[in-house]
Amino acid sequence: MAGKGIGMRLIEGKVAIVTGGSRGIGRAICEAFAGQGARVLFTYVSNDAAAEETLAALRGMGAEAEAMKGDAADSGFAGSVCARAKELWGRIDILVNNAGFARDGLLMRMKDADFDDVVRTNLNGAFYMMRGAAPLMMKQRSGRVINLSSVAGVSGNPGQANYAASKAGLIGLTKSAAKELGPRGITVNAIAPGLIETDMAAALTDEQRSHIEGAIALGRLGKAEEVANLILFLATDMAGYITGQTIGIDGGMAI
Repeated sequence: MAGKGIGMRLIEGKVAIVTGGSRGIGRAICEAFAGQGARVLFTYVSNDAAAEETLAALRGMGAEAEAMKGDAADSGFAGSVCARAKELWGRIDILVNNAGFARDGLLMRMKDADFDDVVRTNLNGAFYMMRGAAPLMMKQRSGRVINLSSVAGVSGNPGQANYAASKAGLIGLTKSAAKELGPRGITVNAIAPGLIETDMAAALTDEQRSHIEGAIALGRLGKAEEVANLILFLATDMAGYITGQTIGIDGGMAI
């Protein structure tokens, strides 16, 4: 689906915000949106080179695009991102809360900061962005919000109490927001990826990778573009009657 339109592109002229959009899944989302006619504002925390590369790629596709450096888990920055999108293009049609990270460790050894920082970025950050975008979407009486949860948020994972809690929290946030915002024509959904081919997966040993692939029905890790295609679908009019859902994209890991 990504980048392949027939006639009118799927989200032509829509304005999309993607947090954590400079690398990996985030970049794939930005490219999928740009390929289907959206104007894209993405955020990133620290890697200027990756952000510039992604920005050049989006503009090379003919898309209007901009990047903002900062922490989406900072409520002030989240507000400024939404304000910038309105300043540039007058609206916000799509919000993808992709920014997040993991800091794994056993429950009994986990430091306060390890728990707090992960929850703050993965859960609080999504809340701040949704709160910032909601007023404009409500005024428009339309909008799409997609939150990136995880298979860990659905089924838990040893050594990831902080990460799993943050991703499970996103599911509750998604359901509550869907009920609040639905009457204004705004859909709110979550997706729950399994292990995807990103920098994190590249750090796996051959033994770890083989063990994980053995637990996946399709016998392989997912691709960032496959996740982006699901998000693209949820951002289109085709998904207009889907809200409050958590959709797994894990190759059958959780079944």
